[in-house]
Amino acid sequence: MRYNRLVQLFLVLFILLSEIAYSQTLKNTAPEEAGLSSQRLARLENAMSDWVKNNWINGALVLIARNGKIAFHKAEGYNDLETKAPLDKNGIFRIASQTKAITTVAAMMLWEEGKFSLEDSVAKFIPTFSNQKVIATYNPADTSYTTVPAKRPITIRDLLTHTSGLGYAGIGTPMENAIYAKNWISGGLGVNNQKIGEVMSNLGKLPLFFQPGEKWKYSLGTDVLGYLIEIWSGMTLEEFFNKRIFEPLGMKDTYFNIPPDKASRLVNFFQADQKGVIKKQAKTFGGTLDMNYPLNKTTYFSGGGGLSSTIYDYAIFLQMLLNNGQYNGVRLLARNTVRMMTMNQIGDLFIDSATRPENKFGFGFSLITESGSRLAPNQAGTYSWGGAFSTTYWVDPKENMVVILYRQIWSPGVAEVDKVFKTLVYQAIND
Repeated sequence: MRYNRLVQLFLVLFILLSEIAYSQTLKNTAPEEAGLSSQRLARLENAMSDWVKNNWINGALVLIARNGKIAFHKAEGYNDLETKAPLDKNGIFRIASQTKAITTVAAMMLWEEGKFSLEDSVAKFIPTFSNQKVIATYNPADTSYTTVPAKRPITIRDLLTHTSGLGYAGIGTPMENAIYAKNWISGGLGVNNQKIGEVMSNLGKLPLFFQPGEKWKYSLGTDVLGYLIEIWSGMTLEEFFNKRIFEPLGMKDTYFNIPPDKASRLVNFFQADQKGVIKKQAKTFGGTLDMNYPLNKTTYFSGGGGLSSTIYDYAIFLQMLLNNGQYNGVRLLARNTVRMMTMNQIGDLFIDSATRPENKFGFGFSLITESGSRLAPNQAGTYSWGGAFSTTYWVDPKENMVVILYRQIWSPGVAEVDKVFKTLVYQAIND
């Protein structure tokens, strides 16, 4: 009897401690309190300064949270190279494809409410996705093509795993870019004269680039998912994110439309010219994308890339996932839903047509496998992604760690930074 009572008391204590842990917000702490070495983190801070001195990048912002505490949150470099205005760690960054993880969470919240099945066809909710065709031959001279019938419909699971057969406008293959441009399908950023429902419906009429489920290919599938969230919830994607995710979690600086009183916090975008000189850019993608797009009011909410956010806000979101779906006493997802999202969902398929055979993909995240963990210090089970403007993140459950690196630049120096960043983070672990 005494043994059973002790076991019961232990279980109650464990549950109480767990609830207390999950009710805490991310706050700064001494690195040693999070199992990191201050001395070794100085290597990272010095390296960040060197990246700027070497003209690899204009600046960088890093946040490392471990065991639910922020052990490192520092910015180096400049938001304006001419005036030497420093990069602010509270700046708002265009996070582009980091939006996809938030869209995935939103979809899985509605899945938990029974709004759809993962095996439902997209055509069940967007009729134009019925009776789809797959490209068989393509003539780049006039963008004409022949097709064969799709072997099966696209499912919601296909959208979540990028195995649908859809392509990506603007950043896909020349064939994808040409066909989508001809039919006014965009990557979703800076769109002000189209409606998401009309564009996604038009997308359903166009051919797929491979048979559903037979390949992994980064795609507009998450934009389709964002529109489906509007259908399932009866809210715009902006409203759903705000009411169901951002407000409950306390994410106060994440937006499709940055409000005017926070416009000055939008971080500048830089690009290296042919001589490697880094310059602030008002436009990119050949001048087609105004980089002030987060300030230009839009009602086109791209689930694949439309958000801007601070590094702290995104750390809250990732900590929620690391906490198995809850943060500060708020539960968005059940732990088994998070488990599904962060495990291999593509079987033997390769990411990027076998260019990264060690990685796999879950729902919204790439995954480090046991064999893949030999290539970098990330533990097996680490899940990650990033954004087109050089933001990146990962969550390492075995190390109980969230790591985020924010930049707003395109330059060869970004690759140089990426070669050393993970090493500098992991070498600081000291427990």
